[in-house]
Amino acid sequence: MSSTLYSLSVDTADAAKLARFWADTLGRQVAPGASAEFAAINPAEGVPRLSFHQVPEPKSVKNRLHLDLVTTEFEAESKRLTALGATPLNDVDKGTVRWTTFADPEGNEFDLVAG
Repeated sequence: MSSTLYSLSVDTADAAKLARFWADTLGRQVAPGASAEFAAINPAEGVPRLSFHQVPEPKSVKNRLHLDLVTTEFEAESKRLTALGATPLNDVDKGTVRWTTFADPEGNEFDLVAG
């Protein structure tokens, strides 16, 4: 017997707002019925569902889990993410690998990797 990954869940102050940011970022749709309390982005092939759950407390420490996005158009995608509301936090260039750590509109970190 084993388990199957169903969803990645993100705590948030406003589930619908953060789901919209991630849907726009990933080029997907927010599932019908989104509210400030709960919203989801349904799975796509090879990509799990993303669920957003309203919690009363604000984010207070670094994420223990974060998303890594990859793009072949690093500069253009960095600008697009910033226009959607992401904040660049740190750039890393190690010669053969490059990424920028961003924060989403609620401060959750994620990386954009040049691919």
